[in-house]
Amino acid sequence: MTAEIIVSFCILIVCISPVIILGIVQYHSKKPVGFWSGEEPHKPEDISDISAYNHRHGIMWILYGLGFIGCFAVGYVFGESWGIAASILSGIECIGGLFGLIAYHKALERRYVLEK
Repeated sequence: MTAEIIVSFCILIVCISPVIILGIVQYHSKKPVGFWSGEEPHKPEDISDISAYNHRHGIMWILYGLGFIGCFAVGYVFGESWGIAASILSGIECIGGLFGLIAYHKALERRYVLEK
């Protein structure tokens, strides 16, 4: 294992751990969680099943973080020749994953937020 791999892994863990921690916190939250940092979370009376809503949001963020670790693993396991593939996968995970997060959040809102 080279110094570059160790440094890259440390940077990955420092950058991705807040996303995974956010997922764990949201998974265990008793109050409805929000998606964006500036978004006001829904009131408890507006959510049909708070536990399921929070669990699905938490799992969504945990999987997003683990996806980046998977991209790193591709580069590490298959060697330097796959480094470009790992970086392309990371770009797809970052941009495509954000769009996927937004779409999934909207689907969760349609499913769990009660109509007024």
